[in-house]
Amino acid sequence: MAKYKVEVTTGDMDYAGTWDRIYVTLIGTKGQSERTELNSFGINFNAGAVETFTVTTPFSLGRILLLKLEKDFKIFLPENMWFCSKIVVTTPEGDVILFPCHSWMYNGDVIEIRGGRAMKIFEDDHQLLNEHRKNELLLKRLIFQFESVVKGLPHFSTINDVARVPVNLCLSTSKLSETQDVQRKTIFEFILKGMLRSTKRWENIDDLKKIFWHHKTQISDYVAEHWKEDEFYGFQFLNGANPNPIKRCSELPPNFAVTEEMMKPFLEEGTTLQNEMEKGNILIVDKKIMEGIPTRVIDGEPVFVASGFCLFYVTPEGKLRPIAIQLRQQPSETNPIFLPSDSETDWLLAKLFFKSADLLHHQPVYHQLNTHFVGESFNLSTMRNLPEIHPIYKLLIPHFRYSLYSNVNGRGVLFSPKGPLTKSSLGYDGLLEIMRRGLKEVTYTSLCLPDNMAARGLESVPNFYYRDDGLKLWDIVNRFVKAVIEYYYPSDDDVQNDSELQTWIGEIFTHGFLGNKASGIPESFNTAEEVIKFITMIIFNSSGQHATANHSQFDYYTWTPNGTLLLVTPPPTTKGQSNMKSILDSFPNIGDTVIFALTVLTVSTKYTDFVPMGSYPEERFDEPVPKQIIKDFQAELKQLSETIDARNSRLEVPYNYFNPSQIENSINV
Repeated sequence: MAKYKVEVTTGDMDYAGTWDRIYVTLIGTKGQSERTELNSFGINFNAGAVETFTVTTPFSLGRILLLKLEKDFKIFLPENMWFCSKIVVTTPEGDVILFPCHSWMYNGDVIEIRGGRAMKIFEDDHQLLNEHRKNELLLKRLIFQFESVVKGLPHFSTINDVARVPVNLCLSTSKLSETQDVQRKTIFEFILKGMLRSTKRWENIDDLKKIFWHHKTQISDYVAEHWKEDEFYGFQFLNGANPNPIKRCSELPPNFAVTEEMMKPFLEEGTTLQNEMEKGNILIVDKKIMEGIPTRVIDGEPVFVASGFCLFYVTPEGKLRPIAIQLRQQPSETNPIFLPSDSETDWLLAKLFFKSADLLHHQPVYHQLNTHFVGESFNLSTMRNLPEIHPIYKLLIPHFRYSLYSNVNGRGVLFSPKGPLTKSSLGYDGLLEIMRRGLKEVTYTSLCLPDNMAARGLESVPNFYYRDDGLKLWDIVNRFVKAVIEYYYPSDDDVQNDSELQTWIGEIFTHGFLGNKASGIPESFNTAEEVIKFITMIIFNSSGQHATANHSQFDYYTWTPNGTLLLVTPPPTTKGQSNMKSILDSFPNIGDTVIFALTVLTVSTKYTDFVPMGSYPEERFDEPVPKQIIKDFQAELKQLSETIDARNSRLEVPYNYFNPSQIENSINV
């Protein structure tokens, strides 16, 4: 007789346990066991339980290939689901094999699980394994399919309703409940204050501090007090919610009507604009992407969105200050250059309109498109082309947790024709158009932070915490990925011979980047080094880069004067005509303002099932080497967190968006 020890771990989340019957069948090279009910004295399979059972066979089954798991109901008990985390089988020969499951099971469900070492397609040496691999992908390709929903945007999943998202990819019960609770309580607060759906105008800037009773952060409070200051305005273009568009200015655009004489009062005495450009001390943000874009129509008139330039100066003290703003691309008498020496309200209005355009660039392009929508192609192609036993599936799948659900929900709520983002200055059509334009500008260089920083000429800008922390995080992720990939792909031939890997990158190129060769996105892989860089980019953008775009929103965008999705009046076309009422009149009405605030609160809140970067609670790798690589990765992330914490303790405005302890492992809001 041969005895197999079967250790079953039930998930520890809400409603994971079951009283139903669970059966297991072990399938080996020399035969298979009887269908065996896993049953011991007392109640089995409570949430979080780890229980051990014995499967007995007349003879050794040889090398264990598959484990079949079944769930069936008990008579007189209502149907419930069961979440199996993993099963560990110890054979009579002493082999210990991990079978990662991490799946919800309904009554009548039957699943077959691969265990043991991660395997590439050309390494499988048994017909049963080849058939299992093939059938797994056939089934997944029926469930996960691409479709072109909006011309010019990445192809999305055909799943267009959260009710159709497979249960294993849905939000946890706790996160869904907490999200709804935040929304319900906040909406009730707005109702009590008479703010929800109010069409009234803001009468006093200080009234904006009353939007929330309790929700605030150290930074959101700082923003409300310092939003008028030029140095803080400049700081945000490096370390706020959108540090993506700013770049070194070595030559003024010919349509930016700034002159040396105009800039002289705002530079260090004895220098010139040309000298400062040569030193790398002049930076610029260009909003040409906004030119001619359709905007929301209010009372029969399209609202204005800035499409011009903002010029910045790095002072000798290492501060970044705005020194000139032109709100439209083409200079004219009605498109003046706004300067810090203008009246306070003229300058504030110019900064407000430019910052609003920056927010309208950030939210649909740098946040939704570059992380969520491009990331969906990474996710879908992984599900379609890499079986669960594939090493890259095991490496990437934790970084896609809840991502598909988040995207389907976001398109159905935030980006629907009546969603909160369509209340922005761009409206529904404008949002789609700017994302189309944004995708044309996405390149491999722009998605890889070290290349991005070099291309924008920002290597030496002082006090640039986004760059400093981001590059450190990129290097840590790169070392982690390099160790894993080199373990599974010791030669470039292994990369070239992995047909599943080649199909995977091919679909990403086709569906995520629409086959745009100019983007520089690879269509195939020839070397392990190419694979390392691409997967580093995926993990970095699915965790750290998304955190910088998302987690920063409450801090910087709940104070409307610092940046708003909607401005309802035209900008000044002549100087000296504005006052504080002009600023208040430009803000959205109270009802629209609080809807924007509720949106950023919902997506920026940290929920209890937060999984920090580098944490892998779903055990998937069975070999000692990748397990140790993960531990080394976690140690480096911890050290980076401690370094950032120490640095932040000395800063007036901390920068935490690349802090691994504050970064979620995936895009899931």
